Formats: sequence, structure tokens, C-alpha cells
Amino acid sequence: MKFITFGDQATVRIIKLDNQVTNTITLQMVHELDEALADTRHDPQISSVVVASSNEKFFSIGFDIPNLFGLSQTEFGKFYETFNRFALSLYTFPKPTIAAITGHAVAGGCILALCCDYRFIAEGHKLMGLNEIKLGVPVPYLVDCILRDLIGTKRGRDVLELGEFYPSEDLLRLGMVDRVLPLEKLLSASIEKIKTLGDMPGDAYRIIKENRTKPVETKIMAEYEQKKNQFIECWYSPEGRKRLQEAMEKF
Repeated sequence: MKFITFGDQATVRIIKLDNQVTNTITLQMVHELDEALADTRHDPQISSVVVASSNEKFFSIGFDIPNLFGLSQTEFGKFYETFNRFALSLYTFPKPTIAAITGHAVAGGCILALCCDYRFIAEGHKLMGLNEIKLGVPVPYLVDCILRDLIGTKRGRDVLELGEFYPSEDLLRLGMVDRVLPLEKLLSASIEKIKTLGDMPGDAYRIIKENRTKPVETKIMAEYEQKKNQFIECWYSPEGRKRLQEAMEKF
């Protein structure tokens, strides 16, 4: 069973999350995403990437908590390490990327969207946010750094510490998304935007993007092991177990 699909439109690669309706993030999905990104990196015919969903209800609900909850600490640590490494690869990817958010993008789904260069979201009841604190775990340090760099410390503080989900217009106001569009125009507008960037001189674009992402990457890696261990400790703490159990019942 495959958890992503992808195809090309001219020089744009469209990668769609495709794990039933909610697009829960599993280890296999992350492996497939990583392979697709690696293939795209080395494909001279592809200049840019759209990350999207196979359905209009969810971009992604985030980690597959029911299947991750019962893993040993070593097994979960492998998943968490793999997810973080992929997210950082997406964030620093040398070609332009955009998330076409047709449905809710929460927790891990929000992380994937924030790791893209741009985010276009459909208008209407489409929510995005980081609710990790309500699950008894911290927001992964990687996206903590990325979000604060993107929207600033004050706005980032509220998003990270309150754990709320925000509708599209609030996301635009906060700076978490770049455009709000009618659903039927979202994918085509995303492709048009990212193709324009992909048509720019590749080496120049890569260097400009690196100038933006490298300081954040350096900050992430300086604290990476400690912050990874802190997240895993919270995942297995009594409070974390209790809150994750409650979240599982809502899946």
C-alpha cells in the first residue's frame, strides 16, 4: 500500500498525501515522502514542488497516534528521528516548494506545511495549528524555530503555547499562510506560483533560499539531540500517556 501519489505538470512535481481521509503520518509515509523528495532533488526536469492532499477534507491530521502509542521508546524514537530529518530536508530543499492546503492541517500536518516555502489554503472552514501542548508534548523544536522565524516571537508564542487551530483568514493575518483562495482555484494557483519561482535561475534561487534557511537549520541542529530526547520523554510521561490516550479516542 502506498501512502503518497505524485505526478508532474510541466516542470512542477505534485506530491499528494494519500492515507485515507485524514492522511495520518506513519513511518512508511515519511519514507515515501523522503524518497520522492530525493528523486525530485536529482531530476533536472523538475524545478519546483507542490505538496498537497488527495482529498478536500484533510491536508493531514498529524501523527498516527493510535499506531504510535503502543511502540517501545526505541521504536517511537526511530519514527520521530525519521520525521524530523525529513521535515528539515523539506525546509532546506534547494528547489521552491509550496503546500496546497485543501483541508485541515494540524499538528504534524501543520509542520509539513510550515516546512514548505509557501502555503496557499482554501477558504471556508479549513483549520491549521499546532495542538501538541494539549497532547502533553512540546511542539517539536524544529517547527518551533521555523514558526518563530516566520511569524515572529510574539505571534509564535501564542500559536505554540495555546495550541489552538486557526481558520484561514486568521492564518493569513498571523502570516502562517500566504494566500486564501477558493477551493477550485487552489491547486492551479499553487502550481502557477511555484512554477514562476522554479523558472528563476536555479543556482541563484538556491543560494537566496539557503541564506534564509541556514541560520534556522544551524539553530535547530545545535539543540537537536536534547530537544528530541525531551519530546520523547514527554511522549512517555504519565501526563503525556493520559492526554494521548484521550486523543486516540477521538480518532
